[in-house]
Amino acid sequence: MQVFYDPEQLPRFRKAVITIGSFDGVHAGHQQILKQVRELAAEIGGESVVITFHPHPRLVLYPHEQKVQLLSSTEEKVKLIEQYGIDNLVVVPFTLAFAKQSPEQYIRDFLVGKFHPHTIVFGYDHRFGNQRRGDIHLLRKNAARYGYRVVEIPPQLVEDVAVSSTKIRQAIQQGKIRKATKLLQHYYNLIGQVVPGRQVGGPKLGYPTANLRTANKFKLIPPKGIYAVFVRHRGQLHKGMLYIGTRPTVDQSGTQSIEVHIFDFDRNIYGDKLEVFFVQYLRGDAKFDSLEELKNALHQDKENALDVLQKAHLPKGCEKQAPTAAKVVVALLNYSTRHLLQKFLPALLKTRYDNFEILLIDNGSTDDSIEWVRTHYPQLRIVSLPKNMGYAKGYNKGLCGIDADYYVLLNTDVEVTPFWLAPVIERMEKDREIAAAQPKIRSWHEREKFEYAGACGGWMDKLGYPFCAGRIFDTVEKDEGQYDELEEVFWASGAALFLRSRRFWELGGFDESFFAHMEEIDLCWRYQRAGYKVITVPEAVVYHVGGGTLPYANTKKAYLNFRNNLFLLYKNLGHKRLKTIFTRLLMDGIAGLYFLSKGEFNMIPSIVKAHFHFYGTLLSGSLPRRKSEEDERIRRMSIASEDSSKKIYKKSIVVQYFLKGKKRFSELPDT
Repeated sequence: MQVFYDPEQLPRFRKAVITIGSFDGVHAGHQQILKQVRELAAEIGGESVVITFHPHPRLVLYPHEQKVQLLSSTEEKVKLIEQYGIDNLVVVPFTLAFAKQSPEQYIRDFLVGKFHPHTIVFGYDHRFGNQRRGDIHLLRKNAARYGYRVVEIPPQLVEDVAVSSTKIRQAIQQGKIRKATKLLQHYYNLIGQVVPGRQVGGPKLGYPTANLRTANKFKLIPPKGIYAVFVRHRGQLHKGMLYIGTRPTVDQSGTQSIEVHIFDFDRNIYGDKLEVFFVQYLRGDAKFDSLEELKNALHQDKENALDVLQKAHLPKGCEKQAPTAAKVVVALLNYSTRHLLQKFLPALLKTRYDNFEILLIDNGSTDDSIEWVRTHYPQLRIVSLPKNMGYAKGYNKGLCGIDADYYVLLNTDVEVTPFWLAPVIERMEKDREIAAAQPKIRSWHEREKFEYAGACGGWMDKLGYPFCAGRIFDTVEKDEGQYDELEEVFWASGAALFLRSRRFWELGGFDESFFAHMEEIDLCWRYQRAGYKVITVPEAVVYHVGGGTLPYANTKKAYLNFRNNLFLLYKNLGHKRLKTIFTRLLMDGIAGLYFLSKGEFNMIPSIVKAHFHFYGTLLSGSLPRRKSEEDERIRRMSIASEDSSKKIYKKSIVVQYFLKGKKRFSELPDT
C-alpha cells in the first residue's frame, strides 16, 4: 500500500475507486467499506484509494473540547488499513479552511479535482463540506456532471448491534475488551514509544517492564488494570501482560503509567516503538500490603495471561511472522540523473538483505528520469518534489511519512556491492546508541583508492576543517586495509549515509538552510552533542563516482562549503565559537590568496559572498533562532553529558598538511 501525506503531490490514479472517512478504529463497518472498495477496483481493473484525515476533524472543529477520545492514531490507522489490501491511502491535512469548503466545492475541487474518481463508495451516514451539509444525495446529484458513480454501504451489523465507534469506545472504557474485539473485528491496539521509567518495581520483582508513551494525547486508554496482550516489536510477535495504573504498592506519586512486561524477552529497546494488542482484561489495579504479595499476584497474572494467549488467535497481519530483519529504506535523491540511474540501479537491486525497499525522491528533475524509472523499474517507490530543494530539504521532504527502522541516503552515482547493507545494519542493531554510520567508500574511477567524499569516515579539526581517514584535502590514499579497525568517527558521508530513522526525526532532520554540502557533518555533530555515536563499518564497501551533482572545483560548491562551515561552527561550538569563527575569517582570507596564486580568480567572490551571507543571518537573528531551536531538541533527546568537542581533532589539519607535510591520516599525531 502506498501512503500519501500531501494531496498536492498525488499521481493520476487509474480508474480510482475511492472512499472517504475518519476510519477511527477501522472497525467492522469500516472493513465492509474497504472490502467493497477493493472488490469494485478489482472488477474494473482500477486502483482502490482510501482518503482519511490528520488530525481528526473533531480536534480542529472543536479545539477546546477535552473529551475527544480516539480509537486509533494516524499511525495505528495506517497499519490497520494496510491489512485490508488497499492500494493507496491518502492522509489529508485537515484544517479550518478545508472544513469551510462548500459541499459543491468539496466535490468539484477536492474529490474530482484531486482524485478523478471512477466510483465513490460512501457509508450510509457520511457528511462533508461546510456545516456537514453534503451527503450521499448531493453526490448522486452531481454524478452525471462529473462522470463518477456512487455506491452506498448500509450499516454493518454484528450480533444485531449496529457497529459504531461510540459503542466500541464504551466497551473499552468498561474494560469489555472481548466485546470491543467483536465490534472491531480485530484486537484494539496501541502504539507507544519505549521511554525510561521510574525503576521502582518491575526489575526488582523479576518482571521488568517497558514504559510506553503514546504520541497522541487523545488516544483512548483502557481502564486501570492488568491485560493479556500480544506485543509486536520490529516485526516479531511476543506474548505479554500490560499494566495501566499508578503503581500504588511501590509509588506514591499518583502518576499513571502504561507498562508492558514481555515474556521471555531481555533486550534493551529504549526509543523503539511497540505495538500492543489487547486480548483480555484480567483484573483491576490494586494496592498490596507487601512486595512479596505483589510478586505473587504478578506471578498469577502471568499464568492467567499465558492461558488466555495460548487460546487466542493471532492479530491480523501476524498470522505469519514478519521478517526479523530491521526494515530499511534506501533513498535516492535524484535530480536529472537518468544516466546514473541506468548505470547503478541494477547493482542496487541485487542487494542481499531481507527487508529493504528502494525509494526514489525526485528533486524536480528536468529530464525524463522519472518516466524512465516508472517504465523499467515499476516496483520502485517514487516521491516527486515540485522543484530542486537541495540535499537537505529534499531528503527532509522526501522521507516525511516514510516508515522504516533505518534510512540509507545513497547518492545516485554510487555503485554498491551485494553485501553492502547488512554489516552496517547489524552493527547498528547491536548498539542502540549509534545514530549514523557509513560504509567504506572507494573511488569508482580508481577502485583501489578511497573516494574524496567520505573515504573511511570523516573527522574535523579544531578550526572546523573536515577531512577523512583516507583523504586529507586533495590527497587521496590507496586502500590497503590500514583503517579497517576504525569504528567511531566524527561524521559520516552523505554519499552513503545510514541513519536511525527515529533519531533523525527527533533531531529535526537536516538543517534545510544548508541546501547542500556539510549538512551531514552538522547532523552528525548534533547527534554527538546528544550523546549518540557515529561510526564507519569498513566491512561494507561501495564505489562513488563523486561530483555527480556539482564538480568538486565549482564556485557554487565553494560558496556553500565556506558558508555552511561557518553555520555549523556557530551552531555547534560552545563558548569558544566566536574566537574560532574570527580565526576562520583570517584562514579564509589566506584561502583566497591561495586561489589567487593558482589563477582561480572566480573562487574569491564565492568566499566573500559566503561570509556576507553568514553575517547577515547573525544580524537578522535567523541563525541564533535556529541554534536555539536545535539546542532544545538536543537537550530533550540527550542520553549523555559528554562534551562532543572531545572528539574534534585538537590540532590544525592545515598546519599538519601544508606546513608539516602530513599527507596521510595515519601520519597525523594524536588521532
